[in-house]
Amino acid sequence: MESFNNQIKAIFWDNDGVLVDTEKYFFEATRQVLKKAGVNLTKELYIDLVLIQSKGAWHLLDQQEYSTEFVNNLREERDDLYQELLLTKEIRIEGVEDTVAVLAERYKMAVVTSSKPQHFYAIHSRTGLLKYFNFVITAADYARYKPDPEPYLIALERMGVSCDESIVIEDSRRGLMAAKKAGLECIIIPNEMTRTSDFSEADHVVCDIRELFQVL
Repeated sequence: MESFNNQIKAIFWDNDGVLVDTEKYFFEATRQVLKKAGVNLTKELYIDLVLIQSKGAWHLLDQQEYSTEFVNNLREERDDLYQELLLTKEIRIEGVEDTVAVLAERYKMAVVTSSKPQHFYAIHSRTGLLKYFNFVITAADYARYKPDPEPYLIALERMGVSCDESIVIEDSRRGLMAAKKAGLECIIIPNEMTRTSDFSEADHVVCDIRELFQVL
C-alpha cells in the first residue's frame, strides 16, 4: 500500500545507477581506454576511486611517462566511447518510469547528476523521463563534485525548499555523503556496482525503486 510523507515536498534524484543503468558503461569505457596505456582498471578499483572517493582513475597513469595532451586525448576517447554505449546499449531499469510518474504527481522533483550534459541528454533522448522533473542539474552547473554538497545545495536553492522538506535518492557512497553534508535525508538504492559500499549513514536502503512507496 502506498504511503507518502506529508512533510516532504521535493525529491532530488541521482541519475546514473538510479534512474538508468549506465554506470557499468562508464566503467567499461574508462577501462578500455586506460588499458591502452597499460593500466588494468578492475571493477573493484573503479568502485573505490570513482563511486566512493570520487577521485577518478586518471592518476593511475604514470604522470612522468604521459603528457597532459595524451591524457586529455584519452579522456576524449573515453567520452566518445561512453556516448556510443549510451546510445546503443540497454539502459532502462525496470519500474523506474512507473514509479517516477506516480511520485511526480505528489512531489516537486529534480535530477542532480555528475554526468556531463552531452551524456545526460544522450541518455534521456531514449528514456522519456525528463517530463517528470522540474529541472536538471548536471556537472556543468557546479564547481565541486559529489561527495561535496554543492550540487544538492544548488538544487535546494533552485527548488526553493528547505532540507526538512526534501529527500535524496542515491545509489553510491559519494552521493550519500553529498546529501548528508547538505543536511538532507537520503534513501539508497544499491545496484551491481555499489551494493558492497558502506551505506550505514543512509536513512533508508531499499532493494528496488518500487520500494520507495513504503518509505516516502
